[in-house]
Amino acid sequence: MANTLAYSDASQGWTSFFSYIPEKMIGMNSYFYSFKGGNLWRHNVNETRNQFYDAPIEDCKSTVTGVFNLEPNVVKNFNTFVTNDDNPWNCTFYTDLSKGTALASQFVEKEGGYFAYIRGASNNNDPRLRSNHGIGVPVSVVSTNPAAVVVTFTGEIGSIISTGSDIYAGAIVSNVVGSTRFIGVIVSRTSNSITINCSVAGGSLPLVTDLVLCSKNLQAESYGLKGYFMQFELENTSTSRVQLYNVQSSIFKSYP
Repeated sequence: MANTLAYSDASQGWTSFFSYIPEKMIGMNSYFYSFKGGNLWRHNVNETRNQFYDAPIEDCKSTVTGVFNLEPNVVKNFNTFVTNDDNPWNCTFYTDLSKGTALASQFVEKEGGYFAYIRGASNNNDPRLRSNHGIGVPVSVVSTNPAAVVVTFTGEIGSIISTGSDIYAGAIVSNVVGSTRFIGVIVSRTSNSITINCSVAGGSLPLVTDLVLCSKNLQAESYGLKGYFMQFELENTSTSRVQLYNVQSSIFKSYP
């Protein structure tokens, strides 16, 4: 994707990328001018920010991309995100293990900045994440009603398995679990069984040869993200003046 680069004489460096692609540019009499479609445009003279050459307002946005990579050889938990600015941004986060978000509406203003918990992306069934828990291999699967499939195990399944959690399953081949598939959502449980609604979108029936996995709701549990690094992408669609000074995250060493 092509961009226009901005250079600052004051900072002696390249300061930003812009989405507009002019045919010609020139600075004159303390103003910046560009040509597009044979028309002359003078920049930075109107109150509508993020808009170039009368582009649709819905296409007008600012983005900032960065990365937290403290102690790159250590796995870390990234729990919160703070922006020191005057307007919250929509945020997307990526680590080497998972993905998360923090919407502008989820930020709370605290001490001159905006604070939010990092919500993990839904339906992330990576078994390396602590929000996921293995239950076991079923001894029976009663699937006469797809909206209430009863899966029974030999022992107790533990108190951490709760209703509302997603269920995944993977076939075991030569003592190795293959790729997992989405089964459904837990609607009830006993000490040694779970009842799953497999009729939800994308659901499927479990087999007695599967290893069953429970995945907690990452957005509700606020586990944050785990990984060696975290990349963040900020997006703001305001057409008014917005300032962003710096960003922060609460980062802790992960102890598996």
